[in-house]
Amino acid sequence: MSCQPSHVSKVYQWLINQQPCLLCDGPSRRALALCEDCEADMPWLSGQCRQCALPMPSHQALCADCSDNPPFFSQVVTPLQFDFPVDTLISRFKYQQSWPYGRLLSELLVQYLTYYFDEGGQRPDLILAVPLGKRRQRQRGYNQAQMICDWLAKAFALQNPHHLLLRTRETVSQQGLSAKARRDNLHNAFQLTDPTLVSNKHIALVDDVLTTGTTCSIISGLLLKHGAARVDVYCLARTGK
Repeated sequence: MSCQPSHVSKVYQWLINQQPCLLCDGPSRRALALCEDCEADMPWLSGQCRQCALPMPSHQALCADCSDNPPFFSQVVTPLQFDFPVDTLISRFKYQQSWPYGRLLSELLVQYLTYYFDEGGQRPDLILAVPLGKRRQRQRGYNQAQMICDWLAKAFALQNPHHLLLRTRETVSQQGLSAKARRDNLHNAFQLTDPTLVSNKHIALVDDVLTTGTTCSIISGLLLKHGAARVDVYCLARTGK
């Protein structure tokens, strides 16, 4: 006799409806592991720089950094500010293997990108994750940016070549470095294994958090140098000044 239930879809629907909210542990009563009250309290990004998404009063303005020293990427697309509780969720996802938090925030990014595309935003041809150095990836066991990239690629049926973009040398942490020191730290740190794959392509570059944008700008410059038509950045959250 089969032990499988005869109404599988109903069982799966019950499981979805009964899953707890990952923030308050109350019932979410929907497919997203986040209840409506906690979703409303998330630090959603509203006014922002139109290029780097730095939180600003206006949607249409450029921030001072993008006006004086424009990054190589065209636009940052992100739904959230890097404030509580998003900062805590990303930290646990990134350093403590709390992957459900990363999956939840990635699902919010999927919803945001779906709306962005529906409103006329350009869909990319392929999607790439910001790579980790080999030593850091061995220590951590995974690249959180690649996990986000994999989830987005599956949601939107995008090409996602894992080994096209590599970090060729170890670098120190960017935290606490000046803008010039960040650029020097990342000089010649990235490489494309097959530059022909990016020629004339619109590429989305994926990371967990955008802080100064130096890393994504340097990688975007590399992609454009090898013929990419456009580079956008998708991330879970954007820090303020």
